[in-house]
Order: sequence, then structure tokens, then C-alpha cells
Amino acid sequence: MVQYRPQLDETFAALADPTRRGILEHLARRDASISDLAAAFEITLTGIKKHVHMLERSGLVTTEKVGRVRNCRLGRRSLKNEARWLSRYQQTVEARFNRLEDFLERTKGES
Repeated sequence: MVQYRPQLDETFAALADPTRRGILEHLARRDASISDLAAAFEITLTGIKKHVHMLERSGLVTTEKVGRVRNCRLGRRSLKNEARWLSRYQQTVEARFNRLEDFLERTKGES
């Protein structure tokens, strides 16, 4: 049975959306308020809050309320587990292609 890790699921779900990836790229350059992000991405405040909440739940973004403003910054969580999972997956796929290539080379002259 396949074992899933909730943290991987949350991270990959957060990264699946192009707007959320854009928010991460924006925050990599500088911290921003929810209002700043909404203006930059031309999204309603409610929409950007939903995106930020998903990024925050996955640990990729942190927010802090200062007065009436909610400021966003990159979270401290690294993507080591996700990178490790991707690396293992890439190795599996490459191994399968190598076996296919070997099989095709062996059977090339048989037709």
C-alpha cells in the first residue's frame, strides 16, 4: 500500500497553483501585505487571503498582523523532504527508461 505524507500533500497542493507560486516568488524578493499582494496579482482581498492561507498552512509562508495590516513573508520551512521525494521519483522514472532503452536495443535486430 502506498504511504502518503500529509505534509507532502499540503506542500504540493500549495505549489500546484500558479498564483501561489507567484506569491512565493514575490515574497522571495520582499515581504508584502495582503493588500500589496492583492494589488500585484489583481485578485480580490478574499481571493489572496485564501491563497496565502494555503501557503501558510503548508509552512511556506508566515503572516503577522501589525495593527490593521497582515504582513506576509516566506516561511522558514525548507523543501528538503519534497526535494528528496522528487529525487526518488526521478530516479525511478530514469531507471524505467533505461530498462526500456536496454530492451529496445536487445530486440532491435530481432524484427
